[in-house]
Amino acid sequence: MENYQVANYFSLLSKLMDIHGENSFKARSYSVAAYKIDQLTTPLENLTQAKIFALDGIGDAIGKKIFELLKTGKIKLLDDLLEKTPPGILEMMNIKGLGPKKINVIWKEMNIENIGELLYACHENRLALYKGFGEKTQNNIISAIEFYQKRHGHFLYAQVVVIASELETLLSKIFGKKIFITGAFKRQEETIDQLEFVVPSNAGTIKSKLSSKKDFTLVEEDPKSLLFQFDAGIKVRLYPTTDKKLTETIFFTTGADEFNNAFKKAYDSLDFSGFKDEEAVFRKLKLQSIPPPLRESGNILEKAEDFSIPDLIKPEDIKGIIHCHSNWSDGVESIETLAKAALKKGFEYLVISDHSKAAFYANGLTEEKIRAQHELVDELNVKLAPFKIFKSIESDILNDGNLDYSDKLLSTFDLVIASVHSNLKMGEEKAMIRLLKVIENPFTTILGNMTGRLLLSRAGIPVDYKKIIDACSKNHVAIELNAHPRRLDMKWQWIEYALSKNVLISINPDAHSIEEFDNIRYGVLAAQKGMLSKEKNLSSFTLAEFEKYLKDTRKKKKLSR
Repeated sequence: MENYQVANYFSLLSKLMDIHGENSFKARSYSVAAYKIDQLTTPLENLTQAKIFALDGIGDAIGKKIFELLKTGKIKLLDDLLEKTPPGILEMMNIKGLGPKKINVIWKEMNIENIGELLYACHENRLALYKGFGEKTQNNIISAIEFYQKRHGHFLYAQVVVIASELETLLSKIFGKKIFITGAFKRQEETIDQLEFVVPSNAGTIKSKLSSKKDFTLVEEDPKSLLFQFDAGIKVRLYPTTDKKLTETIFFTTGADEFNNAFKKAYDSLDFSGFKDEEAVFRKLKLQSIPPPLRESGNILEKAEDFSIPDLIKPEDIKGIIHCHSNWSDGVESIETLAKAALKKGFEYLVISDHSKAAFYANGLTEEKIRAQHELVDELNVKLAPFKIFKSIESDILNDGNLDYSDKLLSTFDLVIASVHSNLKMGEEKAMIRLLKVIENPFTTILGNMTGRLLLSRAGIPVDYKKIIDACSKNHVAIELNAHPRRLDMKWQWIEYALSKNVLISINPDAHSIEEFDNIRYGVLAAQKGMLSKEKNLSSFTLAEFEKYLKDTRKKKKLSR
């Protein structure tokens, strides 16, 4: 083992001790030892025990650990710390600007265990609430994490929207003809690991034209496609085709394998050569046109045969902003600023739902602050009428399934969004008891971000979706599709079942700023995959319809106002 490798072990040991909040003097001594070892010109393996112990900055205790490492390849103290450290915390050490002391605060005080959770917390403006984490530090961490994630090639849909459009334009310019985006992006998948395009050129021409472009590096080739590493960090797969096979290539690269296999089985004799586009294919087969986001499974073919695919919800169908945080908790803007922005964007109402008191990390509202906020909302509603601000709270679902406040205080809200934010490592049995109890609570109006998942970083709690949806149906609870592109929770795959049980979905932006009103778009894209129509989406209700829904729901739950 070379000296620099030994030094790395002691450097890691020092950092982990700081991260775990252990003796800072010892942590410092290991850091000094790492530096001293790295500067040595003589290999440690060639030194006697006495000479190692005599080295400046080493001493008896560290010297013994050096011998332990050289003999066994391990340091027991380091192994013990590694075993107690979540993998996400170890990965966090790769983020520029995050030293051990800051990671300690992030982990121990903020209860954040991976970079995905950290990025989400930064976007919710939570780090700025802690000592040593100002707005500048928070913004630097966001940039560092996004740079790190690009190097690893996995992206949220929202992260590649701009680059997908730019690539489509760039490739069209390079090849001098129209290029067609396809694949997972066209199907509006939640996460993307490569962008795919159909190119009406042969493979040789594609390789020739891109060989001189330093932004593109060919990494893989098969009979149907060429895979390039694009300099922006994402892989780009290009499908060569001829003009005659253009429609066929677009069709089968758009659909998922399950959809394609079912289509080929049902229409195996179809000749694509005479079709100028995909719409012509559906007309020829007497099928309702199947939008790309629905081409996941073969089941959609039955609906297309019956012409029973509903008109899919669109961003412009959203009438109100439900689930929005102000600067009373962890949002950026005041309630009045948010309301005026919503009004300017054409929305009819705003549901202010700041965090409840259990969410101390998000500056959750005390009972006194709630009463003060409600007084402010009353004043603003007079000032901004007919636009309306609804009094709500995003109440933490406590470990026992209760909401965060007394029934008396809960009764003062127009609606309550119940969300799970803590203790996300419980098993399914305990998680289900917790969720079912809160659904049965008569004050719960909407079940927010059902599992607490964060895409690409946290799976969320395990749940039995059917039981949850059935309980929501029985207790007149709507289910949120949290439109934050890192959440998109509930999963779109369960929307159809929810609709079959007459459970309303509510596409909510979970906005912590005016800019995050635009999260709605990503919720709509996910909802389209679940065949959601505007009629079945709560946030598509007009103000009058929304007020009536709340009134009717209270009657069904036997609640008075």
